[in-house]
Amino acid sequence: MIEIINSTFVTSAANVLGAPENEYLNEVVFMARSNVGKSSLLNALSNRKSLAKVSSTPGKTRLINFFDVTMIDRDINERMEAKFVDLPGFGYAKVSKSIKSDWEKNLTDFIAERKQIKIFLHLIDCRHPGLEIDQSVADYLDQVCREDQVIVRVFTKIDKLNQKEQGKLLRDYPGAILVSSSKKRGLHKLISIIYNTLHDDVEGIEVQDD
Repeated sequence: MIEIINSTFVTSAANVLGAPENEYLNEVVFMARSNVGKSSLLNALSNRKSLAKVSSTPGKTRLINFFDVTMIDRDINERMEAKFVDLPGFGYAKVSKSIKSDWEKNLTDFIAERKQIKIFLHLIDCRHPGLEIDQSVADYLDQVCREDQVIVRVFTKIDKLNQKEQGKLLRDYPGAILVSSSKKRGLHKLISIIYNTLHDDVEGIEVQDD
């Protein structure tokens, strides 16, 4: 079994210029429109209640947050380091047009220019799978994603759907991951995908047991 055994907040940055130094291709970006449950998923994956702050005001956070994460494959007792990157929620901020324009530019610059990114996790509320804003994000990721990067579509709050609705979702979006932070569903599968995707690129920074 693969799980996260340690996670710590590193720093916040307004743009790609303020991002921490990192020479490895091991960053996992969490991106979603506001109020989809991104912070809750980060906390559930790391098994920490307050790793990522859950705001009651959608779109309030406008900084890029970085976390150091240690994962372990219990079957072979092998550890791996990664960075989780929490992008601000998009499409909900109640700010001036000029601030929003600068903010969106900072995010698109980060996504396009941050070479350390290996995985994009695009989180979508399972109850609203076809929103135009999510399609725009998906189209943008398809345009900027390099050959050495991976996009994973993750549907959140899956406990809100019955089995028939979940089946339809998987038929409409093959390869998507279904998760529920509150019910702890799909978390191990998502962690395994992250670990296995990163594995070939971070062999040089695996942390072995003493």
